Parts: sequence; C-alpha cells; structure tokens
Amino acid sequence: MDIKARMEHYNVPGLSITLIEGGQISLTENYGLLEGGSNKDVKTNSLFNACSISKYLTGILVMKLSDQGLLDLDEDVNNRLVSWKVPVNEFTKNKRVTLRNLLSHQSGIIDPRDSFTELNPNISIPSMIELLNGKTSYCKEPIEVKYEPGSEFHYSDAGFCIIQILIEDVTKKPFSQIVNEFIFEPLKMVNSTFDVKISDTKIENYSCGHNKNGELVEGNYPIYPYPAASGLWTTSSELALLVLELMNTLKGESTIGISASKAKEMLQPQGGREWTGLGVFLNGAGKELEISSLGWGVGYQCMMAAFPHLEKGVIIMTNAELGVHQKEGIIGEIYQSLSY
Repeated sequence: MDIKARMEHYNVPGLSITLIEGGQISLTENYGLLEGGSNKDVKTNSLFNACSISKYLTGILVMKLSDQGLLDLDEDVNNRLVSWKVPVNEFTKNKRVTLRNLLSHQSGIIDPRDSFTELNPNISIPSMIELLNGKTSYCKEPIEVKYEPGSEFHYSDAGFCIIQILIEDVTKKPFSQIVNEFIFEPLKMVNSTFDVKISDTKIENYSCGHNKNGELVEGNYPIYPYPAASGLWTTSSELALLVLELMNTLKGESTIGISASKAKEMLQPQGGREWTGLGVFLNGAGKELEISSLGWGVGYQCMMAAFPHLEKGVIIMTNAELGVHQKEGIIGEIYQSLSY
C-alpha cells in the first residue's frame, strides 16, 4: 500500500512501523514528520507516546517480580501494599482484589468519568496516593471497588496505578527505576522513557501530538503522569524488543529472567473471558493466538499486535489522533495489508 498517500488522506504527520518475522525484527520504516509543517523527519530513534501500551510493559514487569517472589498474582494485594490500601467494603467481603484481577481489568474498580487525563502543565504532578484518594483534578473521586472482583470486566487505568504503588512498595524503589533496571537496560531499550518532563536536550527526538485535522494539539507533547497505566514514550523498534522478549521467554530464552510458565500465564484467558489475558488482549487460540495492546491518547494512536507462537508481529505508531478505533483508520489499513 502507498503509506504516504494514506497518511495524507488521514492527516497523519508522522508514522513508524516495525515488523517481526521469524522471531526477529525484519523491517523498521519511518514516514513523515515529528511536527506537521516542519522539516523534522521521523527517524528510528523518534519517540511516540505509547499511551496504554504501557500496560503490556507493566504486565511483563509483574511477571518478572512474581518469578522473584516479590509479588503473588493470586493473593489479596492489600497483603503487600503499604503506602495505600484498597478500601474494604461490601464487595470485597467474599473476594479480595488480586494482581490477576487488576491485570485483566476485573478488579471491581471502575474509573470515574473524565479521570486520568493528560498532564495539566499548570498543576503539579500528582502522586499515586493523592490520585487514588480522589484528591486531584485527575481523579476527583476516591478509588474503591464497585462490584465483586472477578465478576465483571471494566477497563481501568486506576487498576494499573494500584499495580504501580504495589511494585514501588515491594521493591522500595520508584517505578521508573525498576523498569530501567529490569526491562530497559537488559533489553537495550535506550530511547524508551517514563519521564514526565521533556528536557530541552532530548526534545528533538519527541514527536508532537496532532488532532484528526493534522493540527498540533495544545502543549505539543501531551504527557500522562500514570507510568504503569499510560506513561511510556518509546520507538516502534524498541517496543518490538519487548514483544520479542515475550516470544523468547515462551521458548525458555528470556533476557530479563522470566520463566516460560509465567509467559504462558500472561496469554491465558482470565476470568472466563477469552479476550483478556494479563496485561494483553487475546484473539484466537493455540498456535494462531494473537495478542494485542492499543494506545490512544491526545494527539497519538498506536498498536502492537503479535502472534507469539508464530513469532511474527507488527508495531505501528503515529503522532495523530484520528478519533476512530485503530482498526478503522490508517493503523487498521496497514495491519490488514499484512494479511495477519
């Protein structure tokens, strides 16, 4: 397909694609501009806002820490939470919230309306504790369980904020530091970051966000101050390294030290719902199983899709928000053209 023509049709200034075939990166191609109307080309080290694909990374990190015995997927998360606790109420009498619930969006938590928005530069960065207690403009209601854990599916950013606090409590280190030590450094994801402030020295590598008309969004670089849920900035090729890590782990060849059994557990349907695994979404079964993670924020849309047992996949990142589901816009057209 003529990607440049489709970018023009959809008003997408910049786009990056990485393909995985045969268990390795087979192609990375970059198109267009970091900023519409500029002369700043998208390059291999250009950073895009991965938004909710951050949840896939968080799932990988949880598997690593559970292998080490620091986390347990099936115990009450309050057993190891220190700085904040999931409030006990009528819905948690018989079933307590577990990491398995949180990773599969079945914890009983429903995000309040209009919560978990992009960072307001005029307001200080919220702490996870303030956020979950409903003390910030980013989440104006205290987070609590609204239905019995495991009984329903509700996509939740708050759930991954709880996972972030839990990781920080058990490791006694900031989330971003743990990710650097356990994921970015061993996988050589040298450009990837959870920085909530873009330094002047690095800004030339960041893509600006654009709306469906190809116009710059307010602030140019919308940031989500919820690292585990939606804070990742990365490149398509480095996101592919994280996909390859899962594929290699399934073969017992993990770089970061995750067992094959934990990798397989990520890909198992959770709570009787065939479409959700642990930190990823599922489609199909057996050798044809496809995993996916979608990112959609102000000014950006992206997609990770892979067949881990067939060792192939694709990462598509754009610096435009089209206002339609990824599979209905240019990302979907590229995905369909691959005959997956």
